[in-house]
Amino acid sequence: MRAYKTHLTVKDPKRVVLTDIPFRAGQRIEVLILPEDSSDNPVRDFELLLKETQSLPQTRAISEADIATEIAAYRSVR
Repeated sequence: MRAYKTHLTVKDPKRVVLTDIPFRAGQRIEVLILPEDSSDNPVRDFELLLKETQSLPQTRAISEADIATEIAAYRSVR
């Protein structure tokens, strides 16, 4: 399967026109449209996830010693 990615600005929300695409006339293609700001920044998304996770009440009961113990246990199994 050959993928093709392009970016454009929507001028008319009822119609989007792609030009100069690398596919032949009559070829069936799948079109997936995503807003550019949805998930184009995985680092930002990960940071937001960490903030949400760290703000949960149950994380306040976890000590640095608990974390170190879990890390040591994980590493000993690998």
